[in-house]
Formats: sequence, C-alpha cells, structure tokens
Amino acid sequence: MQNLTQDGQQLVNNLSRKYNLSFDAVMHMLIAVNNGAGSMAQFNCPELGGGGQWMRGGMTMVGDMFNYGLKNTVDNLCNELANGLVNFQVFVPIPKGTPGSNQWWPGDLGQPFSSGAQNNIRYAVFPNRLAVELNGQVTVYNTLDNNIGGVSQQQGGDSSLTFSSQYGTIAVNSLPIVSGVGIAPAPQRNFAEPTQNSYAQANNNQTSSQTNNAPQSNTSLPSSTSIDETLQIIEKLAKLKDAGAISENEYNSKKTELLNRI
Repeated sequence: MQNLTQDGQQLVNNLSRKYNLSFDAVMHMLIAVNNGAGSMAQFNCPELGGGGQWMRGGMTMVGDMFNYGLKNTVDNLCNELANGLVNFQVFVPIPKGTPGSNQWWPGDLGQPFSSGAQNNIRYAVFPNRLAVELNGQVTVYNTLDNNIGGVSQQQGGDSSLTFSSQYGTIAVNSLPIVSGVGIAPAPQRNFAEPTQNSYAQANNNQTSSQTNNAPQSNTSLPSSTSIDETLQIIEKLAKLKDAGAISENEYNSKKTELLNRI
C-alpha cells in the first residue's frame, strides 16, 4: 500500500469523520479512485454495501441497489476523493518503474498509448507490448501482430483479462511472456451445471422414493416449463449485469435464490 503524505492523511481523516466511516474504508475507496485515474472506481467495501462501481458524473452502483442514501454517500465520497487527488499530493511519490508508482511498467517501454485499471489490475499498452500489474507484480507480454483496441476484465474473476484486436477477443494469458510471472486464468463456472446436477439428483431421489415407498410418495419434480423459465430469468439477469444495470454480487445473489427454488 502506498504511504500517505500529511495532506493525504488529513484528507482521509476528515472524510472518515464526515461520512462516519472507518479510516480503512475511506483508504480503500481512495485507492480505488486513484486506480481509476480519478474518474471511476471499482470497489468491494463492506461498510459501503460490498461490491460496487462509481463513475464521475455518471453511474453509481452499490450492493444494495435500491439504497439511494448509500449511493449518494458513495458518489459524494468518491467525488471528494477525486478532487483531493487533483488538488493535493496525497501519496508519497514512488520511483518510476516500481510497483505502486503511477508509472509502474519497466522504463524501457516508454510511454503507453493506452492505459487503465480495474479492481487490483492495471494495464498499459505499448507498440508490440502489453504490461499488466497484478498485486504489485508486473508481467510484460508480446502482443505479436495484434492491434489492441481495448483491455477488459471478465466478470468471472479478478485475474481473467481479454483484449480486442483485429482478430476478435483474445485472452491475455495466450500471449507470449516477455518478462514476469504471467497471470493465470480464473476458473469459469458453468451456471448450467448446478441446475442439471440438481435436476438429476432430484430425479434420483424421486426414483429411490418411489421404489422404497411407492404408495405414500407424493414427491414431484419441477416441470420443464418452470426450469426453462428460471433459466430465462437468469439469462436476463446476466444481460443486465453485463450492461452494468446490476452488480456482480446482485446477480450472484439473485441467481442463487432462483436456483434454490428449483
């Protein structure tokens, strides 16, 4: 974690008292806003409803999506933090080319023509090179003949990155590593699997029940129609999540609730 200057310490303390939040919560949000270059933040702070997103002058999303008071608090806090980053030297300067610095990539790469940050990952795009920082570790990839148009973090996991090129969407971990340890792909969960397994288990349980106690068995499986309807609802929720209308936590919570009804 970067060390705060005296001005940074005062900023965090003042906002902690103003919004009745812990020092750690405000510090978490400060780092998130700083990683988003003062214009956006992706965070996961229990005191602020868990996972959420903030965009300056735009959308604010929190775990409790209908808690407008919480949304207002997050929006005001992030705006004040962004203003503080512009008006004060909040963090103690870190030498260029070292983890935690604003110029964290190896110095011989020069200046990137595109850079960004999502959660705990930062990336910078150079001619024929892509630098990625994850938890302080920097990996440089050879982008080959790809013309990178944008880097995005998949919803499934913090270490799953893709980029768009003239060949379509490509996983970052498929590129040759020039230096560093690389970023392992995050395991992806097949949401259809639990539903199928649950249905099969229910079918086995009913068969066993009918075999052992046929006269008294009133167990019935959910109809295929109800299962199809549930899957359609989950699919619609996934689209809302991808569109940014609901958060990852809201999507997972609702999906689990729906699957438990089957």
